[in-house]
Amino acid sequence: MFENLAEKLDGIFKKLRGRSRLDEENIQAALKEIRMALLEADVNFRVVKDFIEDIRIRAVGQDVLESITPGQQVVKIVHDRLVELMGGTSSLLRFSGKLPAPVMLVGLQGSGKTTTAVKLARLLAAGNRRIYLASADVYRPAAIEQLQILGRQIQAGIFDPQGLSDPMEICLRAVEQARNGGYEVIVVDTAGRLHIDQEMMEELRRIKERINPSEILLVVDAMTGQDAVNVAGRFDEMLGISGVIMTKMDGDARGGAALSLRAVTGKPIKYIGVGEKIDALEIFHPDRMASRILGMGDILTLVEKAQVTVDEKQARELERKIRRNEFSLEDFKDQLMQIRKMGSLQDILGMIPGLGRMKALKGVTPDEKELVRITAIIDSMTKKERLNHLIIDGSRRKRIARGSGTTVQDVNRLLKNYADMRKMMKKMTGKDGMKMLRRGNFPF
Repeated sequence: MFENLAEKLDGIFKKLRGRSRLDEENIQAALKEIRMALLEADVNFRVVKDFIEDIRIRAVGQDVLESITPGQQVVKIVHDRLVELMGGTSSLLRFSGKLPAPVMLVGLQGSGKTTTAVKLARLLAAGNRRIYLASADVYRPAAIEQLQILGRQIQAGIFDPQGLSDPMEICLRAVEQARNGGYEVIVVDTAGRLHIDQEMMEELRRIKERINPSEILLVVDAMTGQDAVNVAGRFDEMLGISGVIMTKMDGDARGGAALSLRAVTGKPIKYIGVGEKIDALEIFHPDRMASRILGMGDILTLVEKAQVTVDEKQARELERKIRRNEFSLEDFKDQLMQIRKMGSLQDILGMIPGLGRMKALKGVTPDEKELVRITAIIDSMTKKERLNHLIIDGSRRKRIARGSGTTVQDVNRLLKNYADMRKMMKKMTGKDGMKMLRRGNFPF
C-alpha cells in the first residue's frame, strides 16, 4: 500500500534532511521531484498541481528557510497537506434514529461488494450492534448464497429471499424482518454491473427511495486507479453517495485513487480493505495514512490490532517471562500465531516507525509461508524441547526435521533466530531499550 510513492518520497526527503540550510532553489527542486512521484503514483494531475502549489507557498516562508531543521519542517508541511488532501479526519457512519438503520452498498462488478458487506457487518458487530445482512443481487449466479455462507462465519442475521426475484421486494422484506428481529443495522448488498448504465441506476434509485438508507457506500477497487475516482464521481452524480469503501488497498503500490478521491468528488473514504480475510477491513484514518506514506509508521493502528488479538492476561505473563529471560519456543510459537491474526507481515512492518527506512529491510518482502514452516518445526518438538532449546542436539534436530517435513538446516536456522531474538529482548528490557527504540536505533 503506497509502497512506490513512500519509497520515492523517502529518497527526496533524505536529501532535504541532509542540508543544514534550504533556499528557494532547493525547495523548487524537491517539489519537482514530489510532483513526478505523485503523478507516477497515478494521482489526479489537477490534484497534484494544487498540492504542489500549496506546499510551495507554505515551504518558501521564512519560518522554514531560517529553521534549525528546515528539512524536517518541509516533511511536516507535506504530512499536514496529505492529511488535508485525504479528508483531515476519519468519517464514521451515521445511523438514522429509526431502526434498523439501512446501509446500502453499491458499485460495479468485481469491486468486492459482497465480501465487503460481510467485513463491514463484522466490524459494526464488534461495536456491540446487532447486524442483519441481505443480498439484492439476483443477477450474479450464487451471489445470494455467497453472502449467506460468509455471513454465517460472523454469526450475523441473514435474510433468506426464499424464491423472491425482485430486488425491491427483497430489500423491503429484509428491512421488515430485521425490524421484527430487533436488529439495529441492516447491510444491503446490491447488484453490480460491468459498467454504469441507466437500468442499474434506476434500480438503485428505487431501492434508495423505498428503504431510505442512512448511508450509501460505494465500493471501489483501489487497483483501478483513476477509474475508481471517475466511477465515484458518476455514482455520486446519478445516485448520491455518502462515502466510499476502497478495497484491495494492500495490492495497490501506487495509491493514487486514495489520494485523489476526496479532492475530486468531495466524498470521504470511510473504510479500506487490506486483505481477503473477513477481518481485513479498517476505518480510514487520513492522519495515520499520511504518516505511513512518509515512513513514520502507524503505531495507533498496530496497537488497535494487537488489542483485538492479544489477551491482556497473556500479554502480562509474556512480559514477565521476557524480563526473567524465560521466553521459550512455546511462547515464540504463541506469538507467531498472534501475529498471523493481526494481518500480513508486510503490513505490520510498515506500521513500525523507522522500520521502513532501515537499509537491512529495503526490498525485503516477508515470507508468510515461513511462519507456517516455523510452526510445523516447533509442533514437532517435545514439550521439554520447547521449554529448553539447549537440549536439542544433533539427533533431536534430525527427528524434528523429519517430523515437520523440513530440513536440519531449517531447524538450525529457527534455533539461531530464536536465540538471537532472546538476546534482542534482553537488550530491549534493559534501561536503554526504550531510548534506542525512540531514536530508531534498533538492537538487531
